[in-house]
Amino acid sequence: MVRIGITGHSNLTDSTAELVAEELRKILADQPDHLVGVTCLARGADQVFARVVLDLGGALEVVLPAADYRERKVKPDNAADFDSLIAAASVHTMPFTESNRDAYMAASEHVLSIVDKMVAVWDGGPSGGHGGTADVVDAARNRGLDVTVVWPEHAARV
Repeated sequence: MVRIGITGHSNLTDSTAELVAEELRKILADQPDHLVGVTCLARGADQVFARVVLDLGGALEVVLPAADYRERKVKPDNAADFDSLIAAASVHTMPFTESNRDAYMAASEHVLSIVDKMVAVWDGGPSGGHGGTADVVDAARNRGLDVTVVWPEHAARV
């Protein structure tokens, strides 16, 4: 069994989400063992990754940053997708009552502590705040985790 975590931008354009899904399929299909995808299930890269993991027959583990995550952070236009992915996963909720930057980074640190490697859907830029993609990539590399960066040609953020 190989456990692969995801970090990435939540604001991908629709065409970028498709490009990222293609790249993730290539990367994840090459895994020699049973695949377990570990994600915080944010909109964008995390949910694209989760769908690809499930499409490839892998198992999905979700680490929610806080008890209020679904209520406060999942927008109505994303709720059905979020709920269908949660229903297909084993879920761990971090011991935070409120979703905030500290909770996001703690959830990402938890992901880093239980995976064998990471995938980062990342344009290479700095984090937009504590716990952003660049922070998680730095934390993963500081732990010695293998990080595969995915940012296809013509990729863009909203």
